[in-house]
Amino acid sequence: MTDLPHPSRDEIRIEAVLHALADPVRLQMVRVLAALPPDEGVACGSLDLTISKSTTTHHVRTLREAGVINVRPEGTSRISRLRRDDLDALYPGMLDGILNAPR
Repeated sequence: MTDLPHPSRDEIRIEAVLHALADPVRLQMVRVLAALPPDEGVACGSLDLTISKSTTTHHVRTLREAGVINVRPEGTSRISRLRRDDLDALYPGMLDGILNAPR
């Protein structure tokens, strides 16, 4: 499995991050990832979502391309991990504010 392209920290743009987090499904995915220990990730297929596999793939790609998550191959799976360190360094308090906002 090949590595996927990710923006470097200095390439992450607030417009892309906010666009990615504006979707309820992607926000749900980020909430799941934020609840994990910092260096732990989850296989995309193990997320409990009520959407198709192809739609999940689309949402993961949107989050990855925005710089919200890091996706790495592991065996036949792709493991997603929240890029909290990068987001907190670039936009202090933003992620916590979004994740703690009333649903």
